[in-house]
Amino acid sequence: MIEIMIADDHRVFREGIVSILENTGEIKVIAQAQDGKEVMEKLQVVRPELILMDISMGEAGGIETTKLVKEQYPDIKVLVLSMHSESSYIVKMLEAGASGYLLKDAGSAELINAIKAVAEGHTYFSSQVSATLVDQLVKGKKMPEPKSGVPLTRRELEVLRLIAEEYSNPEIAEKLFISIRTVDTHRRNLLEKLGVKNTAGLVKYAIKHGLVKG
Repeated sequence: MIEIMIADDHRVFREGIVSILENTGEIKVIAQAQDGKEVMEKLQVVRPELILMDISMGEAGGIETTKLVKEQYPDIKVLVLSMHSESSYIVKMLEAGASGYLLKDAGSAELINAIKAVAEGHTYFSSQVSATLVDQLVKGKKMPEPKSGVPLTRRELEVLRLIAEEYSNPEIAEKLFISIRTVDTHRRNLLEKLGVKNTAGLVKYAIKHGLVKG
């Protein structure tokens, strides 16, 4: 059973989500919050695996709240459920530590799949969000050296770009004419060199440093 918290300032919307999720028999809503302040208060009492986080929630919004959650409770995963499809919001939430981003016009099946994926440690972006991210990554950018000073090889940069564009290991292997095992090795090396834990961390690094071919 996946235990989650819903953070959204619209009570009717929260109750609708509760109804959808609890009918699955696999996801249990153990807490609700109307803003970031209430999220942090509730986390002193309950400990969900995942928070379904809105962005616009009055004074204590989703971006700052996600940062606080990941600083104080790093094991709790955050999945964004928002009406905002602009790249600025998407990038800020990823940089804050969110593992996925879904728009509020998503269907119930996609919402459930996204929650399961993020709870299992994967990332999840709706198709529109993925398209926005890729556009943000490639728009007017060239392949620079990492600004952080982390030494990456040319091949690692190529693999990182393709990971950020959501290519699978077999697809990356085919594009670069290398074996899947070699791709996996590059992925592990990137995780170690960049000091991140998962694919979401690699994507956030790529967004932040513009490591993409133009």
